[in-house]
Amino acid sequence: MDKPQKRILIIEDDLHIAEGIQLNLTLQGYEVFLSADGVSGLNQWKAMRPDLIILDIMLPGIDGLSILQSIRLEDERLPVLILSAKGDPDDRIKGLALGVDDYLAKPFNLEELLLRVERLLKRGSWGRDNGTSAVSHFDTYAFGDNRIDFKTHTARCRMGEISLTEQEVKVLKLFITHRGKPLSRDQLLQIGWGYSRKTSTRTVDNFIVRFRKYFEDDPRNPVYFKSLRSIGYLFDHTS
Repeated sequence: MDKPQKRILIIEDDLHIAEGIQLNLTLQGYEVFLSADGVSGLNQWKAMRPDLIILDIMLPGIDGLSILQSIRLEDERLPVLILSAKGDPDDRIKGLALGVDDYLAKPFNLEELLLRVERLLKRGSWGRDNGTSAVSHFDTYAFGDNRIDFKTHTARCRMGEISLTEQEVKVLKLFITHRGKPLSRDQLLQIGWGYSRKTSTRTVDNFIVRFRKYFEDDPRNPVYFKSLRSIGYLFDHTS
């Protein structure tokens, strides 16, 4: 039997660039999909689960680095190639720190892009075939008298053993990844929920109330899930 086509998602708002890459990757035998903004890109990723993503940084709605962080909360193995006009070393370092696999600055050489895509897909297939864990360093996490099991979506806390929803797990991972660092509501909405900056919602605040109920001895005087006036929230556990 023939192997199924590798599926590639391009999240790029420059239609000329996106369609040019799509044409050349299709000629290489890949199945290629396009998305022109951050919100639809995240939705397409969730719906189709591609084998590789080519991702621009400067996007309408949600920026590429926020998309990358959102993906990494659920899947550490998916190959992601950032393709961006922002070629500054600081941007490259930031992308690599957030879990990008490769980085090409625009303008780019097409042959180099195709070779990098081929290499990333081979490496991604190796990881899946060998059962590499997507959440290995997030299997469990303990703070105070609390212990979260990300494999079973359960937690031991002052309420006993509780079940966590998928969204609760994702947001908890986001806080733990950024422990000791403030997160704005915009960051939480973009990375944790895939909402654009323009979204106005009390969702974040409601989740914080829930986490305090689960994990704080005194929810009215939180030790771990702290509010920062005019900024957002902080998960205060650095040891």
